[in-house]
Amino acid sequence: MRNKLVVGNWKMHGSRPANAELLAGILAARPYAADVAVCAPFPYLGETAVALAASGIGWGAQDCSAHEQGAYTGEVSAAMLAECGCRYAIVGHSERRAYHAESDSLVADKAAAALAHGVTPIVCVGETLAERDAGRTEEVVARQLAAAIDKLGERVAGIVVAYEPVWAIGTGRTATPAQAQQVHRALRAQLQAAAAGGGGVRILYGGSVKPDNAAELFGQPDIDGGLIGGASLKAVDFVAICRAAG
Repeated sequence: MRNKLVVGNWKMHGSRPANAELLAGILAARPYAADVAVCAPFPYLGETAVALAASGIGWGAQDCSAHEQGAYTGEVSAAMLAECGCRYAIVGHSERRAYHAESDSLVADKAAAALAHGVTPIVCVGETLAERDAGRTEEVVARQLAAAIDKLGERVAGIVVAYEPVWAIGTGRTATPAQAQQVHRALRAQLQAAAAGGGGVRILYGGSVKPDNAAELFGQPDIDGGLIGGASLKAVDFVAICRAAG
């Protein structure tokens, strides 16, 4: 049985006072039936770790380098994240793919680097509106996931996948539960065919998840929780989404 997972992606938001208030609200609402985590900007990872210590709530980064070390100014390695106790790292978010030209192969390399240091990569896949309108959704997400599968082999069983239709991120538009389930089902079949234990990989949905649509989305058989953007910045909304997961 796959336990639900809800991860807050703060993106480039936050300040020390705002973060403290947000984390206090999330902590005050414990316990949660689902697994819960937050992915904070790099400068706030240390204080997030301190705030969440021994709380049962995980924390992670929003990216990691594919490189072990070296002359890569501005990069943060998976080894550095692991040394600080980081549990998750988002890789291949559509904003990274779009704004930083990250390729499928680079995303796969980042996932491999994270796994090598005991950090669970949350590998993001998703199609644009043009790709959906062209009927290419499953083709696109299968290609993106295949890059990680080809790189990781049986180790792919250790990742988390997040399906985020690009057209639904921060737009207020959301894939219907049936649309999201169709893609999740295809991704699960691909994972099952690729690796022993692949069927146990948790596949999250992301894309304008809110308290009023979370329960229906999370009720689909192949949707194992959510990667939450804007709604993760308000404790009351994030807590409600976490409650909807179980």
